[in-house]
Amino acid sequence: MKPVSIACAVALGMALAGTAPIALAAGSTPESMSAMVASNQGAGMNWFGGAIYKGEPALAATAALVKAGGGAEHFEFSTALVSMLGQDTVNKEVAKLTKQYGEKEVKTFLGGMTFAITDGLKRATEEGVKLPAPADVEGAALAKALVQAGTAPDGVFWSGYLFDHAISHKLHNTVMADIDAKFGMEADGTTHKLLNQAMFDVAQALGMHDVKLASFH
Repeated sequence: MKPVSIACAVALGMALAGTAPIALAAGSTPESMSAMVASNQGAGMNWFGGAIYKGEPALAATAALVKAGGGAEHFEFSTALVSMLGQDTVNKEVAKLTKQYGEKEVKTFLGGMTFAITDGLKRATEEGVKLPAPADVEGAALAKALVQAGTAPDGVFWSGYLFDHAISHKLHNTVMADIDAKFGMEADGTTHKLLNQAMFDVAQALGMHDVKLASFH
């Protein structure tokens, strides 16, 4: 892998610190994204692909993720990643994703995940849902649990399936509507797309070689 430039390193540092704003994804149009979402919905899938999970959410695992990310009041997805995987592993994965997708989409992804979790907590509170005590799982074990939660019956990791497990399918859709209203559907799609790739990479690193990569990546 080629060395990351100073400018790129600064941008990555900002993203990892959670200060980067959500940006629109490159290489797609609102029309093409909307068409994909409409097609997936018509096929009975999540907006950005994959099966829908309609069971009870795994709120204790969600609480563990929130704890890993600094707690409900200070949650940052980048903090959760470092807590689960270690700074060196996260730096390497962010560099890999940046080479694959570009700095703009990586910033969108990291900022989008932080917003998705914090907005999900807000929406859950409005619905009268309270998180239980965090599950007794952390580090790589928590990362593995998240991969398992997002792996659909077909063996593919789908972001939407993970979000359904984390907060329920209903609240997942509400959060996506919030993201679309504030940042646009392209940012929403980028967040799902890069999470598909990132969690597949995590699965491989953890030896979960049966997990398949989503077509939307």
